[in-house]
Amino acid sequence: MSSETSTQKPRVAVVFGGRSSEHAISVVTAGAVLSAIDREKYDVLPIGITTDGRWALTADAPERMAIADRKLPSVAELAESTDGAVVLPVDPTSREVVYSEPGQVPKVLGDVDVVFPVLHGPYGEDGTLQGLLELSGVPYVGSGVLASAVGQDKDYMKRVFASFGLPVGPYEVIRPREWEQDPAAARKKIVDFAGEHGWPLFVKPARAGSSMGISKVDDLAGLDEAVEEARRHDPKIIVEALLRGREIECGVLEFEDGPRASVPAEIPPVTAHDFYDFEAKYIDSAAGLVPAPLTEEQTARVQELAVAAFEAASCEGLVRADFFLQENGEFVINEINTLPGFTPISMYPRMWQESGVSYAELVDRLIQAALRRSTGLR
Repeated sequence: MSSETSTQKPRVAVVFGGRSSEHAISVVTAGAVLSAIDREKYDVLPIGITTDGRWALTADAPERMAIADRKLPSVAELAESTDGAVVLPVDPTSREVVYSEPGQVPKVLGDVDVVFPVLHGPYGEDGTLQGLLELSGVPYVGSGVLASAVGQDKDYMKRVFASFGLPVGPYEVIRPREWEQDPAAARKKIVDFAGEHGWPLFVKPARAGSSMGISKVDDLAGLDEAVEEARRHDPKIIVEALLRGREIECGVLEFEDGPRASVPAEIPPVTAHDFYDFEAKYIDSAAGLVPAPLTEEQTARVQELAVAAFEAASCEGLVRADFFLQENGEFVINEINTLPGFTPISMYPRMWQESGVSYAELVDRLIQAALRRSTGLR
């Protein structure tokens, strides 16, 4: 290795956007991450994935990636062309990224040392992108293929947690063929579940995030509409019983000596919304309480459970774990997010800020953790 090569800064490709319904939030997250990366320490290559799956070379313009006047940003608005494409070779001996446009000679953009994916939902957070990067031999921020897939699928996530003895709430799953082939039987399955656990119920896409497609259903009259809304995002749905209690979140971050938990946060009741939905999270900027007003024992318990969930799902890098603190004083884990939001108002960076890790240090630690890991079995 030449001295010139050895002094080069690691090159970080920030990959964002994507084909899921969380496209816009991914763009917002990318803007925050691009603003925070230390440009004296790293070279940066922004790559946006359009809603139809094209990998586009985009402007390095964080200021254009924010929600402005309730308008959500998109990769299409940031792409340098309408038909140019970025190609990451599926070749573990080369990390060279190429940009091509029709009728033009392909342009070599250079090697990428690490990918920082800030994609949310299917085709990014669910193990698909992670599998591509494994095949390409490129290190990346966050969990691997299995943990990403488990973290995206609320059905299997809860099964994994239960098998490790973690407390989960009552739920029922309606698979695609059940609703498509015999909706009456699928509906009865949900009604029987409501008979056991009571109304209201939450009907959710099994593999979506950012509260997309979630409905609170108070009785049978609203059930079909809620199911169809969830199925717009995912043909597999999950139905959860209402857990009465406080919503508590906790961040987990991979340090050199292993995962550690942040101070927890509390999501207070949202008076303008039925629950902590997409509008409350991202448009109306619902404020969480950081740190959560918990006892020392409660704080220690939720931190213990958050790290246990991280380990149970074989996560890496980072996780936000969401809990309910029930009226009986017991915590129930609702879900984990393996690529939680990094928007300026997101809870994950806020919890770490309160724990003594600034936004810029958080981004740096995640990149460094990725660079320490190899791809493949580990």
